[in-house]
Amino acid sequence: MLLTFYLNLAQKFLPLNKLYFYLLTALLLLNFSFSTAQAPKKIIIEHSDFVDVQQSEIPGAIVLTGNVVIIHEGIRMTCNKAYQFRESNEVKAFGNVVMIQGDTLTMNSKYAEYNGDTKFAMATGNVVMRDPKMTLTTDTINFDRNLQEAFYNTYGTVRDQENVLRSKSGRYFMKQKKLQFLTAVTVTNPKYVIKSNHLDYFTNSGHAYLFGPSTITGKDDFIYTEKGFYDTKKNLATLLTNSYIKYNDRLIKGDSMFYDKAKDFASATRNVKITDSINRGVIRGHYAEVYKQKDSMFVTKRAVAVNFVENDSVYIHAKVLMITGKPQDRIIRAFKNARIYKTDMSGKCDSIHSSERIGLTKMIGKPVLWNGESQMTGDIMHLISNSVTEKLDSLKVLNNAFIVQKDTLGTGYNQVKGVNLYGKFLDNKLHEVDIIKNTEVIYYNYSEKQELTGIEKAVCSRINMILEDNKITMMTMFDNPDGIFYPEADLPENARKLRGFIWRGDERIRTKDDIFPPEENEYHDKMLKETEADSIKEEVPMEIRKETLDYDKKKKGK
Repeated sequence: MLLTFYLNLAQKFLPLNKLYFYLLTALLLLNFSFSTAQAPKKIIIEHSDFVDVQQSEIPGAIVLTGNVVIIHEGIRMTCNKAYQFRESNEVKAFGNVVMIQGDTLTMNSKYAEYNGDTKFAMATGNVVMRDPKMTLTTDTINFDRNLQEAFYNTYGTVRDQENVLRSKSGRYFMKQKKLQFLTAVTVTNPKYVIKSNHLDYFTNSGHAYLFGPSTITGKDDFIYTEKGFYDTKKNLATLLTNSYIKYNDRLIKGDSMFYDKAKDFASATRNVKITDSINRGVIRGHYAEVYKQKDSMFVTKRAVAVNFVENDSVYIHAKVLMITGKPQDRIIRAFKNARIYKTDMSGKCDSIHSSERIGLTKMIGKPVLWNGESQMTGDIMHLISNSVTEKLDSLKVLNNAFIVQKDTLGTGYNQVKGVNLYGKFLDNKLHEVDIIKNTEVIYYNYSEKQELTGIEKAVCSRINMILEDNKITMMTMFDNPDGIFYPEADLPENARKLRGFIWRGDERIRTKDDIFPPEENEYHDKMLKETEADSIKEEVPMEIRKETLDYDKKKKGK
């Protein structure tokens, strides 16, 4: 009808210039072909054993019975019985319904409805949807062929080669081969179980994207994340927001984490915290690697190990920390500018080697130790703790032992030097010190009125000192001590310091924060700023962030 109308209209313009006539005819034909192309195609009944019309019982329907075959734009549907509604271009199928789309999708059900105009299908009753990568079973599925999306709001199960996914509802994006779950979903694999309230799963790659509180539970490990990725085929995880990994006695946290389950390897970046429940310790830094099978850790970038001992904590810092060995037999290695701190004691050296099993901590390479106001130096220092009580038991300073204590009332320095130093702790405080072999002393004596009475300078073979509250309260010299007591005016300044005297009080570590050099504190501040910036970004969901920000800008502009 439309074509005849257009041709009659064109004939009236025959006297016009041919060019205009051809242009008009082309436009009219183009408009006709466009309008007919947009019209939805009718559903075709390819076969049915019986055909009946029952207007009184089923108005507007053609009843098809027995081996029904229905065709519509690339989809083929078979069933035992069907109602065809020609005016609305719909069918309702009953009994052993099979819907096939090309070679990519097959759907079985007891009942189905299909609209040829909207290309929308609904199937219910033991629904099974299959494609080459997965099988979905549920009670009811809605299928939008225009979008190539299927969704369900009844409990469903998805199976592929690696995993079984169960959820209350879900959506399948066929072009992307993606399953999306926005309610409780559980992914079961022989090696782990994933639980989440928002999960995107790609059937072709086995990649799972987790949003919101989610867990991955294995035989020997447990992962929590609020934003993460898991490769279910390779067993690799990338974890972001509020994530941690827990296995055996360790809990690993970080702003960004990677986990290789096959190798039992984990790495963490920025604001890293590793908690050791057996040894009552915490390790922090901004980058860490943990090798479970080797019982080892590597930590750097403002790295610090904290061990809790009764009511105190011992902090060990270095550019690099390495912790190796099984529980109760762990060794801490700290190297490059190593530092140690506890409430009443601190120290520095090139490297630290600490064994938890034997309770021995070695300070190696130009060590210096401050105990209260006393400074101790030597070639090598050993701190020995009781392996049962974990309290500090004794101290050894080997070769060139030197103690310096600044005179609190004057400007001088009390000094004791010898070959070796042996100290004993009482309640984690240095209580008694023995210095042996070639010992020398310079000591400032005061009266009860705190007036300087003189300076003692002596040599002997051994010296014993008793300390209370980190102050020398008694000093005893053994084996024929040879000394002179000088009035202050009789001992020149250049004779008031023993050979090898170096005062390093400006380097003293007075708080747990002083164990970090300035450059590492700057790096730490930078990491905190980045973390704060990221947390602000995450306050608004990604999918609505742009719209929300645009709305706020418009609101402020009014």
